[in-house]
Amino acid sequence: MKAVFEFVVLLFSLSVHECAHAWTASLLGDHTARLEGRITLNPIYHIDPIGTLLFPAIVIFGPFFGFTFFSGFLVGWAKPTPVITRNFRKIVRDENLVTLAGPASNLLLVLVAFAILAGMAIFLPHGRTVVISSFLAGLGGAAGVIPQPVALLCSIAILINLSLFFFNLLPIPPLDGSHLVRNLLPYNAVQVYDRIGGWASYLLMIFVGGFILSLLIGPSLGLVFAALQRL
Repeated sequence: MKAVFEFVVLLFSLSVHECAHAWTASLLGDHTARLEGRITLNPIYHIDPIGTLLFPAIVIFGPFFGFTFFSGFLVGWAKPTPVITRNFRKIVRDENLVTLAGPASNLLLVLVAFAILAGMAIFLPHGRTVVISSFLAGLGGAAGVIPQPVALLCSIAILINLSLFFFNLLPIPPLDGSHLVRNLLPYNAVQVYDRIGGWASYLLMIFVGGFILSLLIGPSLGLVFAALQRL
């Protein structure tokens, strides 16, 4: 059941992420993504065969075969949102805003999921115990516990969207962080940076991305857990 919840939450979170890119671009004057129907939460319009299907499947089932680079958190990516920067009034500023809209949407989902958990902890009978046990189960740290479904779903949403938030800010093409870094580089450096792609990007995501996420996710989830304990 947990794997099904994880995949459904990932699909929804990636759809929100790409929809946020498309909506912000349209707001700032580039309607390319809007005309392609990308301002939608329907995952069919955002699915990337590798990033949305194959890579998450490897992360979910990889530990059974010794693949542990992303063990403990699920990430992926969707089909890139088309953006034509010349349609912006202030190209660098507006491109950065469009880029940041995706990770910001994942952070917003974290806050929404936490608010639901907080409400359950405060208003349900034995809510704090239910929420904390479900949160730990969502992180895979409460064997034998039968979690409350809504609390489990929100816990998984926090884990996945924190992972997506940090993952997308990595400066690895074509992730969002690479667009921010690209706008800071001088022209000659941009030409070199743009050559990073294909399998080089995938390898960087797996080895470098997995290592960096392992350093960031633990402390972030620790803060969330501490906040839940104080409710």
